[in-house]
Amino acid sequence: MHIAILTFDGYNELDSLIAFGILNRIKKPDWRVSIASPTSKVTSMNGAVLESHISIEEACSADAVIFGSGLKTRDVVADEKLMTAMQFDPSRQLLGAQCSGTLILAKLGLLNGVPACTDLITKPWVQEAGVNVLNQAFFANENVATAGGCLASQYLAFWIIAKLESIQAAQEALHYVAPVGEKEEYLARVLKHVSPYLTSNTVNQ
Repeated sequence: MHIAILTFDGYNELDSLIAFGILNRIKKPDWRVSIASPTSKVTSMNGAVLESHISIEEACSADAVIFGSGLKTRDVVADEKLMTAMQFDPSRQLLGAQCSGTLILAKLGLLNGVPACTDLITKPWVQEAGVNVLNQAFFANENVATAGGCLASQYLAFWIIAKLESIQAAQEALHYVAPVGEKEEYLARVLKHVSPYLTSNTVNQ
């Protein structure tokens, strides 16, 4: 399984790298997590330089894709060439958007009237794109999920692992990174947010 995290210049470190860390808790030969960017290096909103693993075009063939967020997301959606390069299909891929990444999903026409989650700053822009924004941290509809708030990236990572591997594997990955003394509390909260969107016919057990 290949998971690509779309990471653009001005990216939010929490949105891309928390998911990156949790997803890499799966240690299997066929499990790969990549940072995908339109350039070889991108600089975060706080100055951290990150080297990309793959191009945006390569990410289009991934089994799952996370649309990361950042300060320059409106520049991304205004870039016609870049938007054209993003050819994704929820019938064959899991698509998850974090905060302003939801705006990219909306502009690509991948929400199709489905409500979504995003951060408070991005909310009016997503609404302008014709999407109903929910006042909650996570929402999924079939193979498309959105999360609002930087730390909600753990919900996207959990959802992807549960869908591609198993709920047990997702629980083990989150248990590892959760704070000592709060692990069961973290697991209970994530399950509360994510499990309503995991059904027997959509989760690969």
